[in-house]
Amino acid sequence: MSKTFTHQYLPNSDQKIRKMMLDEINAKDIEQLFMDIPEEVKLKRELNIPEALSEYQLRYFIEKILSKNVNINEISTFLGSGCYPHYVPAVVNEILNRSEFATSYTPYQPETSQGLLQALFEYQSLICELTGMEYSNSSLYDGSTALGEAARMVKRITGRNEFLIPYYIAPEKLSTLRTYAEPAGIKIIKIKQNKEDGQIDIDDLEKKLSDKTAGLYFENPSCLGCYEIEVETISELAHKREALVIVGVDPISLGILKPPGEYGADIVVGEGQSLGNMMNFGGPLLGIFACSSNKLLRQMPGRIIGMTTSLESNERAFCMVLQTREQHIRRERATSNVCSNEALCAVAAATYLSLLGPTGLKSLCETIITKSHYTIEKLDSIDGIKAPLIDAKHFKEFTVNFDKTNLKVEEIHRLLLDKKIHGGKTIKNDFPELGETSLYCVTETHSQKDIDKLVNSLNEIIR
Repeated sequence: MSKTFTHQYLPNSDQKIRKMMLDEINAKDIEQLFMDIPEEVKLKRELNIPEALSEYQLRYFIEKILSKNVNINEISTFLGSGCYPHYVPAVVNEILNRSEFATSYTPYQPETSQGLLQALFEYQSLICELTGMEYSNSSLYDGSTALGEAARMVKRITGRNEFLIPYYIAPEKLSTLRTYAEPAGIKIIKIKQNKEDGQIDIDDLEKKLSDKTAGLYFENPSCLGCYEIEVETISELAHKREALVIVGVDPISLGILKPPGEYGADIVVGEGQSLGNMMNFGGPLLGIFACSSNKLLRQMPGRIIGMTTSLESNERAFCMVLQTREQHIRRERATSNVCSNEALCAVAAATYLSLLGPTGLKSLCETIITKSHYTIEKLDSIDGIKAPLIDAKHFKEFTVNFDKTNLKVEEIHRLLLDKKIHGGKTIKNDFPELGETSLYCVTETHSQKDIDKLVNSLNEIIR
């Protein structure tokens, strides 16, 4: 900032105020204040900032930049992999727009926030019903950080430091997991999955399970959209070694799949964006975290909302319980530093699940399965395309391989964009053994017209 620059909207830019502050700390000037910064990294010139614009000019300038973005109402998108195009009923946003809910914080003054606390209690109750777990927290940042928290949680409980994960895991999720695991001394070990059917290799799992295993994590459906068949066997093998079982879920799929609590899961994590939250250019998202017993509850990260009764009138009341984070207890005993979690996203999820109910959620799943399998059948009928590459039952996402065409997946993706179609996520760099492969996603928002346009466009591109 210029030494003589003063702006009515920039605090402490007035020279008199800056001099008063410097005098208070016995500093001669700004340079002396920042003398610990090495000279070689300091900028030796004024910042090249253009002249100020009027409100109208600034609005025009920003809107011109924003016009480069393309949203899902302007282009068909078959991109999933963690953030999905699902329909959000109008009533969800109507409720979220109420000013009482417009905060990212779980309230610090719970006695004055009974409405928000009740909404979050309902969210927890719905997540427990959906996953088959006994307890849920009032949400975390996203599905990836929920997995990282689960890894640290099972280490605290078991005192062990090995954490098993499937080979096929989204690279972004793996990166987040490593960020959480490394400072805690957790060793991440990958389990083989069969390339042909995407299933966990049971023999390899048995070899890698040991007395050092704190937890075993697997996804159902997997990051490639495959159902895991031997879920009971996987859980039993882990429990025989006294390791905890963590299952990653797509919460929408639980409208038709058996809840993890019924096949031995101790902890359930997942990305909850698909439950009534828009894609929002990739965020904010919603981390689901639930567990199965009192023993685990005491180590669960985040905030938990409880229901009780008032002492004087014996009326129902809601409160925050087990706030085991570093602001409330000794730092070394804190389960996490989860703070401004996306409580508003949790309210959206509770509203969405309440609207659909069990019947609506099942019907939604059936629609998604019907549309995704229609797409698979149509794509697989094109010469040179194999869909799915992995021979398994799929939910919502599936692999599409282009090895027998003369094109790279990146080129196919670019040519689809020219036709106003956003293809699937290119995964050949993540999993080279799968070749020229993309991961496609189909939900209830894709019409038959959208799907047929994709099929016809790919037909034209690879000829």
